[in-house]
Amino acid sequence: MVVRLSERVPEVTSDRLLSECVPPPRFADVRFGTYRPDPAEPSQAQALAVLSARAEKLAKPRPAPSLWSRLRGRNESLDKPGIYLDGGFGVGKTHLLASLWHESSGPKMYCTFVELTNLVGALGLRTAVEALSSYRLICIDEFELDDPGDTMLISRLLGQLVEAGVEFAATSNTLPDKLGEGRFQAVDFLREIQGLAARFDVRRVDGPDYRHRGLPVAPDPWPDEKVEQEAAVRANASCDHFVDLYRHLAELHPSKYGALLDGIETVAITDVRPLTDENVALRMVVLADRMYDRNLPLLASGVPLDQLFSAEMLKGGYRKKYLRALSRLIALARAGGIDEAG
Repeated sequence: MVVRLSERVPEVTSDRLLSECVPPPRFADVRFGTYRPDPAEPSQAQALAVLSARAEKLAKPRPAPSLWSRLRGRNESLDKPGIYLDGGFGVGKTHLLASLWHESSGPKMYCTFVELTNLVGALGLRTAVEALSSYRLICIDEFELDDPGDTMLISRLLGQLVEAGVEFAATSNTLPDKLGEGRFQAVDFLREIQGLAARFDVRRVDGPDYRHRGLPVAPDPWPDEKVEQEAAVRANASCDHFVDLYRHLAELHPSKYGALLDGIETVAITDVRPLTDENVALRMVVLADRMYDRNLPLLASGVPLDQLFSAEMLKGGYRKKYLRALSRLIALARAGGIDEAG
């Protein structure tokens, strides 16, 4: 029987939200030993060495802070509470981050920046601090600060967790002191950015910048009828009209989008249309990320997926999010088989 995601209203406990903060399936088996640095890019081997050394430290239980350590504070040059890997797409940053998580002792957490902001939004800042203060390590993939509200929230969270002794590792393709450039230039926002940057030991990971390759070509969409027929014969498939789906997403907290996909093995969407509302578009980005994490094939009709976001959106401050979502949706559509003759 075909499932309608637009009719599901999942309930997600705080315990489940925290338990799901692990590397996605595609990075479940990576380790430092499976990372292959490019000999032509020495920064990759350097990053591997730095992360491996940090993993040795984090493999041990977190020591209780002594009175002396509290009085003298941290040695900012040698003992920063976070490490930050900066570099382009496809240079292995996420591989290294997931390897650090796998080889560190717990309790530990792995999430994207969007998942972290969603988690704090769902739990509340105070509850999130209480829940995470005992953690040894928090890994944050795709660190990004597009919104001054998120910036203030995560700055306060990291500040309180650092005081509790939690360590961090993060990846992005924007250096910490450059996060938010092109969107907001308010003095308070920039002050917060500088405060965040000071918490991280920044390590550059160089390599071919995959962004120059452009997006893959979107496959031709199927007719509505074919999408519905194919969804009906596939096991554990969902099928929704595009408008019904994005309207339903507006009624759910983004932290529930993963649970929305529980038990689903194929996602089908009919009558995909170009988006003009940025709020709707950003919700679709989060859903695309949760689908991609779960390797869910996509069946789609309507406009080609590379027309989902407007040209204005692809030039704006959320450009990187939209391009990432398009790349992932197109890959899932090819996995669903819609590049085959319909």
